[in-house]
Amino acid sequence: YALCVFLCFSIFMPLGCGYQMVGKETHVPPGLNSLAVPTFKNQTFEPGIEVPFTQGFLKEFIRDRRVNVVDRKEADSILEGAIKAFYIFSVSYDKSGFALEYEIRVVLDLTLKKRTGEVLWEEKNFSETRWFRASSNVLTNEANKAIALQQIGRFAAERIRNRFFYNF
Repeated sequence: YALCVFLCFSIFMPLGCGYQMVGKETHVPPGLNSLAVPTFKNQTFEPGIEVPFTQGFLKEFIRDRRVNVVDRKEADSILEGAIKAFYIFSVSYDKSGFALEYEIRVVLDLTLKKRTGEVLWEEKNFSETRWFRASSNVLTNEANKAIALQQIGRFAAERIRNRFFYNF
């Protein structure tokens, strides 16, 4: 009798205990197993701004592994991005009136399409902001700006990846 109770308990307890694997659940429509992320379109006057955004989105989806990141010709879906606006403002100053910190804000339009061209979702005027420390050295200033743009690209990619998998 004790053996029978133990076996029943061993079999049915794991089924009803409420534990489940987390982290891989998605709300992506069936059939979207692969994704292409072509180079973002730069519609600003900031040269090369499309690079950190395209790289950020590619790295985020590759790191996640829930969909295969592949070439556009092989993909079930395509995530297209356009950088619509780039703003940079000085936000704090020293006693002499020189900038101490800058704020960068980037505005994106993103569209997820099936290979057939059917639009699955669009995110218009998606924006992300970061601050960076100013320097009197032009090269240091440009390097700090480049780091801030990489951060913006990475954080924007994280937010969109979350939407892709959880808020479809």
